Amino acid sequence: RRPARRAAEAPRTGPAELAPHPSRLPYVLWPGSPDLASFPRTGWLQAARRALTAAPNDAFGYSDPRGRPELRAALAGYLARVRGVRTDPDHIVVCTGYTQAVGLLARALHARGARRAAVEEVGLPDIPTVLRAAGLDPVPLPVDAGGARVGELGGDVPAVLLTPAHQFPLGVSLSPARRTAVVAWARSTGGIVVEDDYDGEFRYDRQPVAALQALAPDHVVYAGTASKSLAPALRLAWLAVPPHLLDAVVREKRLADHQSAVLDQLTLAEFIRSGAYDRHVRRMRARYRARRDRVVEVLAGRAPGVHVSGIAAGLHAVVELPASAGPADAVVGRAHRLGLSVPGLAAFGAASAHPPALVVGYAAPPDSAFTRALDLLCDALTA
Repeated sequence: RRPARRAAEAPRTGPAELAPHPSRLPYVLWPGSPDLASFPRTGWLQAARRALTAAPNDAFGYSDPRGRPELRAALAGYLARVRGVRTDPDHIVVCTGYTQAVGLLARALHARGARRAAVEEVGLPDIPTVLRAAGLDPVPLPVDAGGARVGELGGDVPAVLLTPAHQFPLGVSLSPARRTAVVAWARSTGGIVVEDDYDGEFRYDRQPVAALQALAPDHVVYAGTASKSLAPALRLAWLAVPPHLLDAVVREKRLADHQSAVLDQLTLAEFIRSGAYDRHVRRMRARYRARRDRVVEVLAGRAPGVHVSGIAAGLHAVVELPASAGPADAVVGRAHRLGLSVPGLAAFGAASAHPPALVVGYAAPPDSAFTRALDLLCDALTA
């Protein structure tokens, strides 16, 4: 097998160069955020009241760094039922957001001797920076229609971070053959696969892709978050960690902040236990599907030369540009002058290996702005 490209070939990002942020333009179609106006305020408040009433006194003190047992038990049951994850509540670590979760894992791996980790060549811009801060060199893995090309992993890379169910931002799934191959790589080399299931709840035109973790619980760390299903402000994420890595991750969590916010943990546990979380996800799935369909409909009518992909799941679409539209950065610039902030694929990594495209987030805009934002997008595409 051909080894993955060396870390020196990875695009370098300085410590201050974190993920680009949407500008303060009137209209924004960036991916990564849910519909914040649909946060279930009433249901969350009701769950918080029940959770606080039932909470033991020791819940208000320093807790287990892994997180409250109520939430870990609720997550273990929910993930087994919905995503097929095989884990024990004792092996779940609650984190203060996904970025912290990656940092904890990276530092735990570094403490065990790792110095490199493979990442998809297009993805969250912050992740290579987080890895470097922990002492790991990121090694880029190419991504194509079958997902990350995991056959290029070598034995000298002890870990790989993947978005196998819905690659971010390209929207492809890791093919069955590559799912089998990456598990075989992990078993043969002792490697660790970090599975980022960032939007696992939102599937539209296909059956949910089962968690990769179910195939190899001793080699796959499953990572989930409430940032897409509820809101980023909760700062709640979780890791299902193989037993042999658990103590190292818990140690890093204790050193980082000892514990994540307990009251929100208790509330989320009650929100899941009561069935309110399932009801909210079903409602949002229908809303996001309608939003996605509207994007496809408008582009087909006003910009028929574009190709829309990555839309079977998630909260964004990849809009591949025809030659007539010009380079992606030119389209981004035209949109900006019209008052619309939308990113090109280059904002997320090695875009030169892929057709020129925009990454259009459709979940977050309020209803009052969504139609106008799509109009401006079409204007930028066809100018």
